Amino acid sequence: MKILVDKNVIEFMPENPQEESSLEVLWKVVIDCYGENKKIVPMGNFVPGHDKVARFYIEGVPGGKTQYSDKKVEEDCTYFCAICNKYKNCKAGEPIPLCCGKEMEPLE
Repeated sequence: MKILVDKNVIEFMPENPQEESSLEVLWKVVIDCYGENKKIVPMGNFVPGHDKVARFYIEGVPGGKTQYSDKKVEEDCTYFCAICNKYKNCKAGEPIPLCCGKEMEPLE
């Protein structure tokens, strides 16, 4: 993925379908059409040549360990929580993730 910084604007340009899919999930987690958009804040540090990963925290998105349902995912797809707007990619046969006290819904 290419990342361009121009003063206070950052552009993410996916270079393959997986990166495009990941960027779409990030976009949907950060953007809330009916409320306030989330802020992305850096975590820890990133030293070029030493660190392989830069981590960021999304404010307003609950963290913690994901809980799962007894029901299974029927086909590979992304599930989302209609309450908090959290997204999770799931593979067929995996348990359906739970969020905000209920099963997450498949993204169509």
